[in-house]
Amino acid sequence: MANLFFWVPFIALGILLLFWSFFVVKQQTAVVVERFGRFHSIRNSGLQMKIPLVDRIAGKLSLKIQQLDVIVETKTLDDVFVKLKVSVQYVVIRDKVYDAFYKLEYPHEQITSYVFDVVRAEVPKMKLDDVFVKKDDIAIAVKSELQDAMLDYGYDIIKTLVTDIDPDAQVKAAMNRINASEREKIAAQFEGDAARILIVEKAKAEAESKRLQGQGIADQRREIARGLEESVEVLNKVGINSQEASALIVVTQHYDTLQAIGEETNTNLILLPNSPQAASDMLNNMVASFTASNQIGEAMKQQKKDAEGKNKGQAT
Repeated sequence: MANLFFWVPFIALGILLLFWSFFVVKQQTAVVVERFGRFHSIRNSGLQMKIPLVDRIAGKLSLKIQQLDVIVETKTLDDVFVKLKVSVQYVVIRDKVYDAFYKLEYPHEQITSYVFDVVRAEVPKMKLDDVFVKKDDIAIAVKSELQDAMLDYGYDIIKTLVTDIDPDAQVKAAMNRINASEREKIAAQFEGDAARILIVEKAKAEAESKRLQGQGIADQRREIARGLEESVEVLNKVGINSQEASALIVVTQHYDTLQAIGEETNTNLILLPNSPQAASDMLNNMVASFTASNQIGEAMKQQKKDAEGKNKGQAT
């Protein structure tokens, strides 16, 4: 029994050493194993074995794609301070785990330094508007510089992206005002064009209305004249001369007008004078006016002929 208690510590130590001899490496992970402080091997995913108290796990490296966001503040060519957020996607090269682990102690700081250097060299050459337009060119320049520098350390640069451009607050406010002014200007132009089109179309409609109205009045007067002519012809056939026919037509229209006015119950129109003699006076005035107009026309024609004859005599 005493011998059994004597061997218990040794058995426990053996089990413990056996437990320490095995370890598990996760997927997409590389483990660096050192023996007596010196590099021994690189272990990949799965169940691995090492010699207890002789070998030790010096460190682990992820073989997944990683992303580092770097914010750089710099000045543009037109003296505007701007902050750029550059996202760098990188990965440890599987065949260069040794270089990635032993050559470079702080990869994040190294990548950040290169990003600062490239961005502060490229952005001061551009105006603020060009920074927004050419952000892809900035990203390409950063990737090219990082690719050449980090490859020797066992890192591969997958992609670089300029994900955010943040100018100074006052500059952004000014840009927003400029943008708003431009939009208001365009809106005013469209409103002015719309108002002009409405005015033009309204004028066209009014002109067309006037034209049709005038055409209607002309057609109406033409039909009235044709009706009067037919009425005079009918009266002439029964022995009534033209003057008497005209007087009869005027009197008839006079009474027709009185009848139309009388049919309106709420009218305030008063026709003066309204006696039958008024129609006769109107006819006499019309005849006198036509006669005077014809006389004036004949006199003007005679004067024109006399003037032409005088000019021909002088020319001869």
